[in-house]
Amino acid sequence: MNFRAALVLLLLTLFSLPALAVLPDEILKDPALEGRARELSRDIRCLVCQNQSIDDSNADLARDLRILVRERLVAGDSDTQVMDYLVSRYGDFVLLRPPVKGKTYFLWFGPAIVLIIAVAGLTLWFRRRRTAMADGSDAPERLSPEERDRLATLLDGGDSRP
Repeated sequence: MNFRAALVLLLLTLFSLPALAVLPDEILKDPALEGRARELSRDIRCLVCQNQSIDDSNADLARDLRILVRERLVAGDSDTQVMDYLVSRYGDFVLLRPPVKGKTYFLWFGPAIVLIIAVAGLTLWFRRRRTAMADGSDAPERLSPEERDRLATLLDGGDSRP
């Protein structure tokens, strides 16, 4: 393998790794607590980015939340207590996978409902269009004899006035 191929392979490998935003000064000395913090951080939504976990986000608020999670773990909170604390402060929106309950039904079922409404609307539109074409109500009006004569004259290259 030549040098260029090895360099390209190395670069592709580096770019395929996840870009984690945890800074060295945030990492806990206890590997067990740090592992728990990383697991929790993957399930917490960045409130700025909204589609990233705080583990992946470089936003200042995500950094603050990562530090908060680590502080709570060092204080002795369980994983459930940390998540409950964040939900009590920020609501279910802070979770990347919010629970299915009354307040989150639209988050879980909204896209399916919109899809069903769109399919029903398109089906109704196509049926009405097909029915209208079948009974002739959507057909264009026929030309009068004068209009047909005028069209024939124009097509034959005759008079071009209106």
